[in-house]
Amino acid sequence: MIVRRIEEVASRRLAVKFSDDSDSGARPPRGGTGPEPTAEQMDSLLTRTPLTTLDEVQLLDTTLRDGEQMPGVSLTPAEKVDIARELDAAGMHLIEAGSACTSEGEREAIRRVADEGLDATVTSFARGVKRDVDHALDCGVDGINLVVPASDKHVETKVGSTRDEVVDRTVELVEYAKDHDLWVEVLGEDGSRADLDYLERLLGAGLDAGADRICYCDTVGAADPERTAEVVSRLADRGPTSLHTHDDLGFGVANVHAGLKTGADTVHGTVMGVGERAGNVALEEVAIALDQSYDIDTVELERLYRLCRAVSEATGVALPPNKAVCGANAFAHESGIHTDGTLKDGTMYEPYPPETVGRERRLVLGKHAGRAGVKAALAEHDVAVDDDELSEVVSRVKELGDRGKRVTDADLLAITEDVQGRERDRRVELVDLSATSGGNLPTASVRLRVGDDERVASGTGDGPVDAGLEAVRAALAGDGSEQGAGKGVSFELDSYHVDAITGGTDAVVTVEVDLSRGDRSVSVSATDADITRASVVAMVDGIDRLLSAAAEDGSAPDAASLADD
Repeated sequence: MIVRRIEEVASRRLAVKFSDDSDSGARPPRGGTGPEPTAEQMDSLLTRTPLTTLDEVQLLDTTLRDGEQMPGVSLTPAEKVDIARELDAAGMHLIEAGSACTSEGEREAIRRVADEGLDATVTSFARGVKRDVDHALDCGVDGINLVVPASDKHVETKVGSTRDEVVDRTVELVEYAKDHDLWVEVLGEDGSRADLDYLERLLGAGLDAGADRICYCDTVGAADPERTAEVVSRLADRGPTSLHTHDDLGFGVANVHAGLKTGADTVHGTVMGVGERAGNVALEEVAIALDQSYDIDTVELERLYRLCRAVSEATGVALPPNKAVCGANAFAHESGIHTDGTLKDGTMYEPYPPETVGRERRLVLGKHAGRAGVKAALAEHDVAVDDDELSEVVSRVKELGDRGKRVTDADLLAITEDVQGRERDRRVELVDLSATSGGNLPTASVRLRVGDDERVASGTGDGPVDAGLEAVRAALAGDGSEQGAGKGVSFELDSYHVDAITGGTDAVVTVEVDLSRGDRSVSVSATDADITRASVVAMVDGIDRLLSAAAEDGSAPDAASLADD
């Protein structure tokens, strides 16, 4: 049973903490007169100091509860189930599915997650009132995260109570929940700003009443690592202790490390760090840092990027380009020096291989590009150039970059075609586009020229851009009209980004998209005053490039055959 496995880890942690030889598992010191390190050991020189005696840290994901409290984020029951499945597939130990006291709709979402039969322990957030525990029981969850006020600000001002009353109520609720076979974690809200003696008394009373664990909560992200270490070291002496940190001071991950070093064994967080204000600690950052720096297991790392993508799509929160693990630039290289070094040795400018978290390395072209990077980018599209041609292509790429433009794959290929004097026959071209966003159902229709034929199709979506994308898909799939009947062409939209390049209500926008088909991918941009047209033009141009490349290497039929097969 998953709950038992979680608490077995906590028991091992306590056993080691109070043993006589708790330092026996420590790694060797940095100095010493031992044998010369091997090449493999040299690559791990930064992982010499143990963080904790644990070889596994448990993760509790609260994306479906605390993450959903981010302004503008609201998840449907179906979206919660989809995310919960991804979390479970990644090996998440606990999933806080929501707050059952919120509404009947929220309870229905929690029930659906609880009924999925996940390996993870599914819990509900519960305030310090009996009806919240009853709501959780009604949802069929495995346990509750019982949140009680810890700081005087919350005890006196927020709930109008006293310290003694809060302790008594906490004991009653823990006993009630345990009598109903729930796993119970007691969280002291605003614990980082609470009187430490009282916090220890409150959470200790919860453990004495039968709670499975307690949690240190830096509810408003106000604590520094030193405060975290002080509090957690006291709490961990009482029993299994979790960490719940926020990133308001940028200390989210640092506070997690401080807490783990002083006795905690479980970390609360959200995917991508979504959450109130500056957000919760990002679980993907916790997982990769513990693995790479301290050899501590958490979840299946190779599923982290897929998990981040799923949460981003469901919440509408874009992946920041400079974000660790999941950002577009995490494994992207533009600088000529960096690109050259990375092509020679993948570890030259990356702390770990992108495949570790389910990513691929990406070469980005701009004013910093060098010959090695441009040549490698062309090779990805099976385009060969001689030295003179390469020099000219690099010069033009830098010229575009100097004008502040990101050089997409389509730009690079067009430049190379011009340098080599080649003309490219388009296989797919946008002939006409119309889109309407009034009313309840945005609609778009497209007319595409595919080889010598035309295809017409329409689509609907959440907005005119989404409708335009669906219309293009329908036209290429051959199910939009009689003219469109034929062999289907599918593609994946891997990323979509919009930049306004002029101000005012008549702003011109640039849309950049990354598309893939099979094992091929391409980046394309288009600029227009109409965001829908720019989006569709970019997508059609990208599809045209993918089909052209596939036809040239014989891996796909030519465009003409797509129209009449």
